[in-house]
Parts: sequence; structure tokens; C-alpha cells
Amino acid sequence: MHDKDINVLTLYRGAKVIPNPRKDRVLEADDKLLCFGRMDAMREMIPAKTRRRRRPTIHDLPEQLPDSPDAPEV
Repeated sequence: MHDKDINVLTLYRGAKVIPNPRKDRVLEADDKLLCFGRMDAMREMIPAKTRRRRRPTIHDLPEQLPDSPDAPEV
């Protein structure tokens, strides 16, 4: 990752935390990284299948607000 100008600040491996890991450290499955660098360079490293887009839930607005003067009294 050094060649892409991404610095790994912390490596989380299970319950173990490795601050400032060496460049020769081999990554394992389920490792989590805290990195610093250009966002576009980091996004390029994520496989397209695992990228998730957040899609907000869209709700319909009520026709009348309960506090409006036009609202019928209950």
C-alpha cells in the first residue's frame, strides 16, 4: 500500500491491536485496517462486489400535518 501513498496506522486482528504495523506484515482474512491516504486510492482497493451503496429509505409525507390549522380535530 506504500506505493499507492496509503499509510496503515493500525491493524486490528481479532482481539489484537497492532499499532503502526511494519510494511512486511502479511494481511490475513478478517483483518481490519485504519488507514490514512487519498480516498480514491483506498476505494480502488475494495473489490466491486463488496462495495455497498447506502440507499436511504424514502417515506411519503402525510397530506396534512397534525399541527396545521387545516387539520381536522380528533
